[in-house]
Amino acid sequence: MPRTLLFATDLSQDNRAAFARALRLAYMQGAQLDILHVLDPYLPRRVLQEVERAVNEDISATLTDLREDYALEAPSLMIQSVVGSPHVEIVREAHERNASLIIMGMHRKRGQKDLLPGTTVMRVLRSAPCPVVIASYLPTQPWQHILVPIDFSLTARHTLKEALVRFPEAKLTLLHAWNLPGERELGSQTYYAQWRDHEVARLRGALNSEIESLMRELDGVPDIELVLEQGHPCDILQDYMKRHSPDLVMLGSRGQPHHASQLTEMLLSEPHCDLMLCRSW
Repeated sequence: MPRTLLFATDLSQDNRAAFARALRLAYMQGAQLDILHVLDPYLPRRVLQEVERAVNEDISATLTDLREDYALEAPSLMIQSVVGSPHVEIVREAHERNASLIIMGMHRKRGQKDLLPGTTVMRVLRSAPCPVVIASYLPTQPWQHILVPIDFSLTARHTLKEALVRFPEAKLTLLHAWNLPGERELGSQTYYAQWRDHEVARLRGALNSEIESLMRELDGVPDIELVLEQGHPCDILQDYMKRHSPDLVMLGSRGQPHHASQLTEMLLSEPHCDLMLCRSW
């Protein structure tokens, strides 16, 4: 039985990149693509049928345009409209279809971090039963350079495993931000510099051991680079993205029901590439 990818669309122009990415992913993975639009429950009953017909026609027309524009093959797909609250219906449909991935377009509140919590994207991220892709860049090619921020948490281990399994042909960069006490006061001292170098080497060795233990569980693995940089995780991630322009960032979620991490908020408010958020369970 093929896997199912769920693409949730609001029919906006901003969703075209996500629609095209969903088509590419479904075709490459041999998956079923279910396209979902959630209708306003407060529409008069007498116009719901007309709106649903117009929605299906709009989705079909966009599908034809995207396939022609990007030379995309058509996967097995289904178009469906449901009535309700968008984030509730998206999560419910993902559960019912046992979706392996949800694809959505970027929210419309870029650069307004304080408005993120109430968006459909954030609500879906908090409750989704599977990884969620937030796509905002046109898919002219498969994701080739994937950036995965890592630490020693189970969440990071789970995210790294998702990356290794889902994208065995991509280049993975594993980015770890580190800080040691006393840098400001003692950084110029020779003995401190020697201790710092020893600690960073020990940290690199521990991370390499963690990566190798995961790789032994898998048959094929992508090209992997481990990068350690000193600084705050948000600053390090943002700087690396500006310098190297990855295609996708994969980030783990610790599943806090009412709180998004600083990294998640930064990536959603100032997107430099597509984002995949993976739950820790």
